Amino acid sequence: MREFRIAVLPGDGIGPEVMNEALKVLRILKDKDYTFQFHADMFLWNSEYYLQHGRMMPENGLDILKNYDAILFGAIGDPRVPDDISVWELIMPIRKRFCQYVNLRPVKKLKGIPEQFIHQERPINFVIVRENAEGEYSNSGGRIYQGTDQEIAVQNTIITRKGTERIARYAFQYAKKHGYQKVINATKSNAVVHSMKLWDEVIEHVASEYPDIQLEKYYIDALAAYFVQRPDTLQVIVASNLFGDILSDLGSALVGGLGISPSANINPEGVFPSMFEPVHGSAPDIAGKGKANPIAQIWSAALMLQSLGREDLASIILKAIEKVTEHGEKLTEDLGGNSTTAEMGEEIVRQIVKIMG
Repeated sequence: MREFRIAVLPGDGIGPEVMNEALKVLRILKDKDYTFQFHADMFLWNSEYYLQHGRMMPENGLDILKNYDAILFGAIGDPRVPDDISVWELIMPIRKRFCQYVNLRPVKKLKGIPEQFIHQERPINFVIVRENAEGEYSNSGGRIYQGTDQEIAVQNTIITRKGTERIARYAFQYAKKHGYQKVINATKSNAVVHSMKLWDEVIEHVASEYPDIQLEKYYIDALAAYFVQRPDTLQVIVASNLFGDILSDLGSALVGGLGISPSANINPEGVFPSMFEPVHGSAPDIAGKGKANPIAQIWSAALMLQSLGREDLASIILKAIEKVTEHGEKLTEDLGGNSTTAEMGEEIVRQIVKIMG
């Protein structure tokens, strides 16, 4: 029987609090299902580590992480450390070194969470497939004449045929596997005429290989409006790094907020470990107060199990989460309740026990 090795990075702020609840869920699954075994190692590489050592992780940090089956990440960010340091010295190196070029962000309305839209015909249930390795978040550019009235800043967007083709193919394969009928291309090629035109051309080429799946193209500004006006018509959205990042936060707002939204940074080939993290940040204003919603972190753990081939256990976690939101008795403040992070996490664990018998 294989034992999965999981690297756990709780991070900053509310990260350790919500991570604690996710680990409770994984432990109960291990206790209830003897076929699921895992070993988790905790790595306290965060802003506190940076303040002590001048770096976000050890020099050999990536070499350590590459030996794990998966990485479960909390949230990063601390007012004492500039955000670009915490992001570019921890999250980005992991994503880029481990070729986690797919950022998968499900947007699903859970049972019991109040409806936001009166014209919905179907439940909101779509997924954003975000290109995660290049695009607008490429560290290409620079600044000159700093501090003068002649200062210039250049930030280059990197769009490659290979990078676009592999994210497009992942989106269409995902749609085919999960029964979606269409893929939406989020673009802005009417104004961004070089990089986005290449993006469109490659996506259209890949779409031709999937005749049973419809391709729709929307400019990003119009698509943002459609998120608000008719989110129930969305299915699989393929987007560049920046567009996907923004749209996924908007999608989270449609279904209850960032506290419930998970994400997966995936290396589809399995050569390197994938990383799973909530969409939300470290929320230092509520850290240590027991107010953080643990759903996003727990759901991210479910995405991890799905990636590891345990879709059965991932399904149990999501069913348990929906039981809790549907009953509405153990919800955190952001969902209109008055329960603590731990109380909500414990209720999800209780529901898992009931489901598994």
